[in-house]
Amino acid sequence: MSEERTRVIRELAEGGCVEPEDEADSLLTAARQGVGPIEGMVLRRLRGEPLAWITGSVTFCGLHVRIDPGVFVPRPHTEVLARRAVELLPDEGVAVDLCTGSGAVAVVLAAARPRATVVATDVDPLAVACALRNGVPASEGDLDEPLPYALRARVDLMTAVVPYVPTEELRLLPRDVLAHEPRPALDGGSGGTLVLVRAAGAADRWLRPGGSLLLELGGDQAADMTAMLTYLGFTDIRTHADADGRDRAIEGRRGPLPPAAVGQG
Repeated sequence: MSEERTRVIRELAEGGCVEPEDEADSLLTAARQGVGPIEGMVLRRLRGEPLAWITGSVTFCGLHVRIDPGVFVPRPHTEVLARRAVELLPDEGVAVDLCTGSGAVAVVLAAARPRATVVATDVDPLAVACALRNGVPASEGDLDEPLPYALRARVDLMTAVVPYVPTEELRLLPRDVLAHEPRPALDGGSGGTLVLVRAAGAADRWLRPGGSLLLELGGDQAADMTAMLTYLGFTDIRTHADADGRDRAIEGRRGPLPPAAVGQG
C-alpha cells in the first residue's frame, strides 16, 4: 500500500467515512485521471459532499454514469428496478423514465435495448442537463407534462424513481445527504406517497394496454401503492425486494383502456 493511499484512508476514516478504503481508491483514481488534486477532493468529501459529485461519476448496473454537482446520486438499491425494467422493455419498445435525475435508469435501458425508444423527464434543469450529457433524451418539466402527445397510450414501459421519503422522516437521513443532495429529489410529502400516486396516474394516461409500470418505493408504502394501482385498473401487481430484503419497487400491468378512450390519440 502506498504512503499516499494510507494517508487518504486514514484521513477519511478519521473524518467518519464508513468505507474509507473504497472511497480512497475512487478519489485517487479520479485524481490520476485529472479530475482534481487529491487534497482538494479529500477535503470536499470530509465536508460531506457526495463522492460521485467529487469524482464526477458513479458505476450503476456496471455502466459509467456521469454525475454533475447538484444532481441526485443514484443508489445501488435502484439497480433492482433498472434490471427488472430491462426485462420488461421489448427490443423495439418505448420507455419513459420520469424523475430521471442523472438518467441512470434510462442509460441502462438504452444500453440493453439499443433499438428501443427511451425518453426521460425531470423537473430539475440541472438533472436534465446531466441526463443529456449521459446521452439520454430528457426534457424539463413536471412528471409527464413534457411528453409528446404522440406517445399517449403507446408506451410499453414507464419507470420512475420519485421522491418518496416521508417529510416527517427527512430528519432521519444522514446529515451529509440532508446538507448537500437536492431536497426535492427526496421529499415525498406526508407518508412519502404524494409523487408516487401522481406517477401512477401518469402511467394510467401513457401506457398502452398491457404496458408495465415500475415505481421505486420504500418503507411500508407497498400496501398503499398496491391499493392505488388496483383502483386504477392495473393487474399483475407485484413488489421487488432489494439485497436487504426490503420492498424497493412495485410493478403493475396496464389494463384495457376504457371504451371512451379506444381509437383516440
